[in-house]
Amino acid sequence: MAEKQTVLGRIAQLAKANINSLIDRAEDPEKMLDQLVRDYTSSIAEAEEAVALTIGNLRLAEADHAEDVRAAQDWGRKAAAASTKADQLRGSGNGADADKFDNLAKVALSKQISFENEARAAEPMIAAQNETVDKLKSGLVQMREKLDQLKTKRDQLVARSKTAAAQSQVHQAMTSINMLDPTSEVSRFEEKVRREEARVAGREEVAASSLDAQFEELEQDSVSFEVEARLAALKHGDTP
Repeated sequence: MAEKQTVLGRIAQLAKANINSLIDRAEDPEKMLDQLVRDYTSSIAEAEEAVALTIGNLRLAEADHAEDVRAAQDWGRKAAAASTKADQLRGSGNGADADKFDNLAKVALSKQISFENEARAAEPMIAAQNETVDKLKSGLVQMREKLDQLKTKRDQLVARSKTAAAQSQVHQAMTSINMLDPTSEVSRFEEKVRREEARVAGREEVAASSLDAQFEELEQDSVSFEVEARLAALKHGDTP
């Protein structure tokens, strides 16, 4: 029984392990958690085997006790039968045979007492073992629940770790983007476009001014021509 309790004691100690502290010290928390689940599962399997052996020994003890009780009852019936036979023989005047059956009754009673004593001596041990087995079964149930909790905790922590890693990558990417500041590149390109647009507008304005000047010159030439024509008409005496 001490060995079984040692097995359960190791599992109880494992169940109380500070998982967060182990994770903090681990280089790879996910691998550490997987190993912890494997160790816990292995320890529980070992405990289950030990508990099964304890239960098997208890059932053997219970079977032996039941056999002792049956043997005691059987020898009691034999003693009663021998005593009855002795009384019958003594009543018929056959004292010698009566004594023989009384002696058989005594032997049977001795056997009955011996088996009763063995059965009685085994009862406290059987009661204690039943109590121990009940505790071991309850402990195994709690350990299986702890294992389920550990697996759930493992999945949650791994998921949180991956989420944190993804968030870290996003943060690093955002930091890089902020350091590069692509908007400044866009601003420079926009300024270049504005300067080009201004240059084109300036050319158009220059072209427009030159055209206006040509029309003004043409108008001035027309006026001068009209003036010359009228002057010629006056000189020739023509009335305009």
